[in-house]
Amino acid sequence: MCLMSARFRHAAIVGKFQAQGIRGALEDVAHFLEDQGLEVSFESATATATGVSRYASLSPAQMGAQCDLAVVVGGDGTMLGIGRELARYNIPLVGINQGRLGFITDIRMDQFREVLAPMIQGEFVEDHRSMIEGGVWRDGDCIFESLSMNDVVVSRGAVSGMVELKVDIGDDFVANLRADGLIIASPTGSTAYALSAGGPILHPSIAGWVVVPIASHTLSNRPIVLPDHGEICIEIVAGRDASANFDMQSLTSLLHGDQVRVRRSKHRVRFLHPRGWSYYATLRRKLRWYEGGV
Repeated sequence: MCLMSARFRHAAIVGKFQAQGIRGALEDVAHFLEDQGLEVSFESATATATGVSRYASLSPAQMGAQCDLAVVVGGDGTMLGIGRELARYNIPLVGINQGRLGFITDIRMDQFREVLAPMIQGEFVEDHRSMIEGGVWRDGDCIFESLSMNDVVVSRGAVSGMVELKVDIGDDFVANLRADGLIIASPTGSTAYALSAGGPILHPSIAGWVVVPIASHTLSNRPIVLPDHGEICIEIVAGRDASANFDMQSLTSLLHGDQVRVRRSKHRVRFLHPRGWSYYATLRRKLRWYEGGV
């Protein structure tokens, strides 16, 4: 548990504004935070989409300059999106989930008042998550760059066959593989697409990446855990309509010879969790490890 010497003063609210009925939930959270003595603003896209006009509307950059807390109402996808935006400003994020509890949005909507109150006073567990940064290089020029909290995926086109990929780590050639694609996942992303493709789970405190082939043509191409220093380079050798996906941001129609280069970002995302939070309890709940237990 981390005990702060001073309480939070200015919270920004970010919502999954596509969700039906989200405005009422966001306003409930805003009123609660005001009652706790905080200044409250809304992330600009959330304010515009929901029609909330009572509060100041701030861009992510303005949130970084003015706020010391972001309260995210939605699911893990909403948290991933704003986490990438705010990581460079070192703002801690708290997640309130409207539906099923997520891996990183772990406060239930019907319990947010009793859970958030002590957190605002400085009683919480702080959790730092590494990020991946990189881009696509063509003929020596970077034509696309992005940040990922979960993963970077290089994959075949929707109606094409396998792709052939050349994988280098630093100055070392590692493999040529033919597969549906390749996933490079952070510890946070190890419980996402990489897990469904057969990769291992990495604890968030481990300084490593998971590299997971997707439906490899050769059974000996297995997932591998790598240290997160140095650069991983994936070159498109063969295959049509390959794409690179950085979390939810994609660049499609990669050409032969294009390289996807990734490395650890200098920025990390700060999550705040309620008292008593445990990563293992999150895994147990989300992956249903308690089934069959005594």
